[in-house]
Amino acid sequence: MDQPKIERMLRLMKMMSGNINYTVEELGNKLGISYRSIYRYIDTFKASGFVVEKLQKNVYKLGKMPRSYVDMKNLIYFSEEEAYIIDSLINGLDESNTLKIGLKKKLSAVYNVTTMVNYVHRKEIAERIEMLGQAIREKKKVILKAYESANSKEVSDRFVEPFEFTTNCIDIWGYDLEKKECRVFKISRISSVVILEDYWTNEDKHLKSRTDCFRMSGYEQTPVKLELGLQAKNLLLEEYPLAERELRQEGKKWVLETMVSNMAGVGRFVIGLAHDVRVVDSPALTEYIKEFVSKHLQ
Repeated sequence: MDQPKIERMLRLMKMMSGNINYTVEELGNKLGISYRSIYRYIDTFKASGFVVEKLQKNVYKLGKMPRSYVDMKNLIYFSEEEAYIIDSLINGLDESNTLKIGLKKKLSAVYNVTTMVNYVHRKEIAERIEMLGQAIREKKKVILKAYESANSKEVSDRFVEPFEFTTNCIDIWGYDLEKKECRVFKISRISSVVILEDYWTNEDKHLKSRTDCFRMSGYEQTPVKLELGLQAKNLLLEEYPLAERELRQEGKKWVLETMVSNMAGVGRFVIGLAHDVRVVDSPALTEYIKEFVSKHLQ
C-alpha cells in the first residue's frame, strides 16, 4: 500500500472517529476519492476487526474496539490484492536492506494453509479450516455437517471431496458427490467437519473457476484489451490492484490485456469511465456493453 493511500486511510479513520458525522460522499470529497473507495475502506476496517457502526443511510462511524481485539494477531488479514501490493512494495526495497528477506518470509507464511489458521480473523472457524486442510493433504472425503445453503435456504449434510481453499480460507472448493459437480462452500456456514476413511475417487473432476482481476469468477475466460487514459488507469489500480500485473504504458496511454471470467466486472468499469477508456479488439466485451446500454441506459 503506497504512502498516499496509507495517509488517506488514517485520515478516514480519524474523521470516522471524531465528533462530526460525515456522509460517505462528504468523506470522499474531503479525501479526494470516490464514494466507492470509501466503502472499500470501510469494508477493510470491518474485515480487520474494527467495529463500524451505521448511524444513518450513508453515515458510518468507527466504534470502540472490544477487549477481544487487543491481540494484534487477530487483525492480520490479507486479501490477495493486499498481499500483492505489500509484496510489490517489499520487492521494491534495495537488496542490501536486511528487512527484505524477513518480510518476504512473513508474507509467504500467511498464505501457507497450516500457518494461516492461526491468523484467520474468524477464530471460531479455525478448527473447521484445520480439519479441511487435513482432508486435502490426505485426499480424504468429508461430511460438511449442517451446511446452510444460501441458494436453497436448506440446512443439510454435504458429502464432499474438498480440494482447495480460496483466499484467506474464507471458502473451500469441493466436489459435491451427490450433485456430481464442483462447488464453493462457505466455511462459516459449516457446523462441523467429519473426515471419512474414504479417499477421493473423483480427483480428475476437481476443477475450480478462475477469478479475474475484476473479481469475477467463472470456468471459461475471454481475452479483453482496454486502452486507458490517466484517470482510468489510476482508478483501475485503486479499485483493482491485481490489474497492475497486466498493465503497460504506451506513450501517453496505458493498455490492459487480460483474461476475464465474466463481462460484468470489466463492463461496469468501462461503462463508468467511458470517456477515458477505449475497448480494443474485444468483440465479446463490446457486445456486452451494447446490450447493457440498450437495456439499462436508454
